[in-house]
Amino acid sequence: MTASATLLVACGGHAVGASTLQTAPTGGSATSAAAVPEGNWLEFDYNPQRSGVGPADTGIDADDLGTLQTTRVVHVDGTVDASAVEASGVDVDGVSRDVIVVTTTYGKTIAIDPGTGARLWEFTPADIRSYVGSSQITTATPLIDPDLQYVYSVSPDGMIHKLALATGREIRSGHWPVRVTFDATHEKIAPALNMSGPNLVVATGGYIGDIPPYDGHVVVIDRSSGRIVNVWNAQCSDRHRLIRAGSCPGTNTNGDSAIWGRNAPVIEPDTGKILVATGNGPFNGSTNWGDSVLELSPDAGRLLHNWTPRDQAQLDSSDTDVGSTAPAVLPKAGGYRLAVQGGKAGVLDLLNLNRLDGTTVRAGSRLGGQLQQISSPGGGQVLTAPAVWSDGGRIYVFVADDSGTAAYVLRFGHGPRLLTAWQNGTGGTSPVLAGGLLYVYDEQGGKLNVYSPTSGRLLDSLSAAGGHWNSPIVVGGRIVLPTGNANDHATSGQIFIYHLPGR
Repeated sequence: MTASATLLVACGGHAVGASTLQTAPTGGSATSAAAVPEGNWLEFDYNPQRSGVGPADTGIDADDLGTLQTTRVVHVDGTVDASAVEASGVDVDGVSRDVIVVTTTYGKTIAIDPGTGARLWEFTPADIRSYVGSSQITTATPLIDPDLQYVYSVSPDGMIHKLALATGREIRSGHWPVRVTFDATHEKIAPALNMSGPNLVVATGGYIGDIPPYDGHVVVIDRSSGRIVNVWNAQCSDRHRLIRAGSCPGTNTNGDSAIWGRNAPVIEPDTGKILVATGNGPFNGSTNWGDSVLELSPDAGRLLHNWTPRDQAQLDSSDTDVGSTAPAVLPKAGGYRLAVQGGKAGVLDLLNLNRLDGTTVRAGSRLGGQLQQISSPGGGQVLTAPAVWSDGGRIYVFVADDSGTAAYVLRFGHGPRLLTAWQNGTGGTSPVLAGGLLYVYDEQGGKLNVYSPTSGRLLDSLSAAGGHWNSPIVVGGRIVLPTGNANDHATSGQIFIYHLPGR
């Protein structure tokens, strides 16, 4: 087991309603080995399609795992129950730096120099005192704009913020910040932010206990102006605007079609269409879309197609959300556009995106139509984002849940099928593949496990702390892993940075 000689870096607080800029030491990343490639990891699961596959060259291969001898444990004033994002070569106070950005459960967005562990700046929502310490939280991963000028983050009051990446200064021109719910006490922004072309894509769900009223919805925002382009509601989908959930018939039931999967919303790479999956809620095939996989137009203006399981009513009544995860899109193969959908039922469904419900007709009340159903690892609830990887002509899907971790490989015979390539009994959060290695955070055991993706052989196990939905990023000779559980409602937390010498 590696990870020793721990360096502790403390981060303090500051006045509410402002961003504070810190001066970090100029060593650390400035002394990085030239052989280690720089890189950006701008959003959750690396790209808009949420493949979970990062850079092919991270500077870390199997032989390097034993050299990860130093761990920086960065203490922050909040819990990051999500993943970090990173940009390289950012000009901060006249110095070019690598910058990682995280958002805490109470909406503090913090920039850190991963080469030193020093805090660069911290943005605190102005109204944080009204919900800090309460169950009103967010678990959304922030997103860095591709031009590396801005970072977008979420606060539990239902606001989306646009911050200058170099300073943390909030942009308040145009329509920024943007409100995406009228009732932030019932509608939670849990999924990571995503981007599609010029737009930011946001999804909302509900809180633990399915406390009504809430309505899962997708909001598309122009990143430049902050103007809301479209709103699509999973209940009362004929209303194309933000609505008060209580005004929609059906949203006072036990569950109201929350969109809460870690990887939601997903952007299809060739078409720009938006994929989401919903949780418990009424389904009528016209305006109410509980426990369904939904394909929206790129601007979320129209529902194009749906896949709704035959046992939708049973799933709804038993609190067995389809939408505990979102569709994982596979590369085109054999003339198919495929996706894999998990859920709380402990199964994976292989879907044909050209015929989601088995037909090419528009969205409607037809049930079923999947190509295959196969068990999730150990038959556990899938509350994580799968990773999808192509290697040597093979397509792998990696899935982790609390019952185990497994790799599935796509095969063609009489149509496409997933076969289990390997499986173990060690659980984890959303798998990440980078530099040819598979990283799975065991949040219960407090370890980051590193596997050979093709064989499942455990290569190393890095010491960490316990967590919940956290997952790592691997880029530029470093592994960055937040830890901690949002449901503890803590106001402090730890980020583990495993790094090569000199990084």
